[in-house]
Amino acid sequence: MVLTPGQMRYADWRAILEGEAVSLDPSCRASVEAGAAAVARIVARDDAVYGINTGFGRLASTRIDRADLAQLQRNLVLSHACGVGNPLPAPVVRLIIALKATSLAHGASGVRSETLDALMALLDHDIMPVIPAQGSVGASGDLAPLAHLTCGLLGIGDVVARGVRKPAAQALNEAGLAPIVLGPKEGLALLNGTQVSTGIALAGLFRAKHLCDSALITGALSTDAARGSDAPFDARIHTLRGHAGQIAVARLLRDYMTGSNIRDSHRIGDPRVQDPYCLRCQPQVMGAVFDLLANVARTLTIEANGVSDNPLIFADQNEVISGGNFHAEPIAFAADILALAIAEAGSIAERRIALLVDPAHSGLPAFLTPNPGLNSGYMIAHVTAAALTAENRMLAHPASVDSIPTSANQEDHVSMATHGALRTLRMADNLAAILGIEYLLASQGLDCLAPLQTSQTLARAHALLRADVPKLEDDRLAAPDIAAAQALIERGALVRAVAGDSVIDLERDFR
Repeated sequence: MVLTPGQMRYADWRAILEGEAVSLDPSCRASVEAGAAAVARIVARDDAVYGINTGFGRLASTRIDRADLAQLQRNLVLSHACGVGNPLPAPVVRLIIALKATSLAHGASGVRSETLDALMALLDHDIMPVIPAQGSVGASGDLAPLAHLTCGLLGIGDVVARGVRKPAAQALNEAGLAPIVLGPKEGLALLNGTQVSTGIALAGLFRAKHLCDSALITGALSTDAARGSDAPFDARIHTLRGHAGQIAVARLLRDYMTGSNIRDSHRIGDPRVQDPYCLRCQPQVMGAVFDLLANVARTLTIEANGVSDNPLIFADQNEVISGGNFHAEPIAFAADILALAIAEAGSIAERRIALLVDPAHSGLPAFLTPNPGLNSGYMIAHVTAAALTAENRMLAHPASVDSIPTSANQEDHVSMATHGALRTLRMADNLAAILGIEYLLASQGLDCLAPLQTSQTLARAHALLRADVPKLEDDRLAAPDIAAAQALIERGALVRAVAGDSVIDLERDFR
């Protein structure tokens, strides 16, 4: 993967998160060197420019002597490395480094080529600085987490090198790398920016998209297990409304259920006129979810390709301009929208689970056990799904509406994008478990309808689960079954077995 500033696509960032090797487009070198030269001219003229020879934040009016400029940048990094909490996952750190390198490669940040090369060397040698997840308010850049990233370049703190945590200085030495010495503005350029909030939000989006692909399959399984109708998925209904997500979801649900003997068995004489909303309105709900995911993907792709540093160097015009591109409001809104989408995908899935365990609505045995009373079946599996759904609803409260002024009121409005993005990873964990439970229960429901058979497509999903989890006859330890079903979803086995590459594409299907 070649990192080309301004031209990276949504799918490119996903490939980087998943470990694809990267290099930097050599055509960016001229811009980088021009930006660094502009900074050098400012230092030579001794002009007062924020971040180059002044203090930071509320201390911006304090001039710094030329002899202290290197110490200024180092002090900035050390003082700002105030993160707390669990470390970010190494794949997310990898994505953050690639995002930061791409931003700096525009040449508008004034860093030298050797500093950019040092950042790329971390990727080349699989050296991931340990970045505590908490401590950024999503304005003035993701200062604390990016300071921890920069500490890795300085040989300070810990890193995870090829999967092993060790001191940064040791890891750099073992890789034949030397700690860098920061030049004027370079500490600020490395700390300023939205790369952490953007990287976390992208990771949350990638997980949410995969889980929503899976939710269409579990939803189709539940519809057939409840002997629901596929008439609400008729293309004519959705074409009349016109939403791209709704049209795409209905198409896939139709495809998944085509050829089901269960559906065919009650086309004539079934007394039900309409199914409950959790079955009938899947295209409308999940279609809206995919529309939101596509909007989030657009926002984050723009952000990932841009420059969120301050001040910015316009070398061709010999000008330095202070602004506010570090403010992560676009990511904050995107993360909040993503949280809503995750919460709603889980909410409608929980309603399908509730339907399946209720004989009055599903026509199936109570709690999907052949011998209810002596056995409780999947009674508490639904309770677990309900608990996770409630937790996700709580977590979906918007982060972007909050702001706490910082830096002695100089930075008086902040986005809260970083923890807004971080919570989407936890919500995705919850959604995966909810869908694992639905996968279990829907497959059990299909077993209860034997000898009637589901469609050949959905039969592949059923067979995949039954290879790991046998049909429930009498009560047994339930948690391992849920974990097994969830694992099939999370590692992509369910989507590969049923859909292959025929999934909704957030770029192609939402142009």
